Amino acid sequence: MTIRDFGLIPGHLPAGPRNAITDVAGVRVGHCTVRSARHNTGVTVILPRPQGQDVYFHRCTAAAHVLNGYGKTAGLVQIQELGQLETPIALTNTLNVGLVCDALVDYTNAACAAHGQTLRSVNPVVGECNDGTLNLIAERVVGTAEVNAALQSASPDFEQGCVGAGTGMICHELKGGIGSASRVIEADGRAFTVGVLALCNHGQLRELNVLGRRPGEAIRRRLQTPPRPEDKGSCILVLATDLPLSSRQLGRVTRRCAVGLARCGSYWGHGSGDIAIGFTTAHDLDREAPCAVQTLEVFHEDRLDPAFLAAAEASEEAVLNALAAAVTTTGYDGTTVHALREFADLLK
Repeated sequence: MTIRDFGLIPGHLPAGPRNAITDVAGVRVGHCTVRSARHNTGVTVILPRPQGQDVYFHRCTAAAHVLNGYGKTAGLVQIQELGQLETPIALTNTLNVGLVCDALVDYTNAACAAHGQTLRSVNPVVGECNDGTLNLIAERVVGTAEVNAALQSASPDFEQGCVGAGTGMICHELKGGIGSASRVIEADGRAFTVGVLALCNHGQLRELNVLGRRPGEAIRRRLQTPPRPEDKGSCILVLATDLPLSSRQLGRVTRRCAVGLARCGSYWGHGSGDIAIGFTTAHDLDREAPCAVQTLEVFHEDRLDPAFLAAAEASEEAVLNALAAAVTTTGYDGTTVHALREFADLLK
């Protein structure tokens, strides 16, 4: 399910054909889900380049923005300094960031070997949220095998909800997970796409806002559970686009993902690691290019408003899709987190 299956359509810009981050040509998403009596966890990967083209050799212009830094994300420092992405982006749980980083190093090492080169340095990018309520997180069951499985499964068509990194996540005290959406804008007679994938593990039920509907208190009465006193848990948003943007411009667009979170009711509480990472496929920053000077197409600064709106709308719908696609889940200790779909009547 998506939020549109509830009869609700966020925003007014048109969505792409999949209404997902993979509407940006060449972008693929893969999951590996680990689900057992003790575990509800996994890993999700976003590959920015098409099959057969490795991002280590064909880097993307990139940017990152920290809304609230209560997080353990890896790789942001170099993105902020150089404005480039050189590995797939992986999402997982908090205690598995190191193991997933190791797997991305191995992945890049193999890509270099295939090019007859020896790897000397690489900047793996890994985002995380804490799924410890539903997953025995200390056992750290996501490693190289799981990352490789996610990479091998990467496709333009992918599942949303309780899959991959989203398997054990909780959003606004309901079952969260992976959500995605896209928007299409036009400039100079050309169509451009802005897509967002969100890993949602944040928010309070009382603050939940679904396109102006505030179902939190009514849901609380049905569940008969005490309120969560804090907005904590984290949300990672990955924005992809084919707009020709500089890293600085991309940072401006990526920051607008915060608008989507706010529209859904998050205020980025003290204990929530809320981070946005963006990249554009418009530039091929060829690592092996012989020239010292590169000429890149760049969007007109004064005409970025449609891209800002697209980022806001896609982020909002991505969060709502994570909630809509999720299913009720019981964790290792018997804790059950209910899905938004159980309360569809409260959204009418």
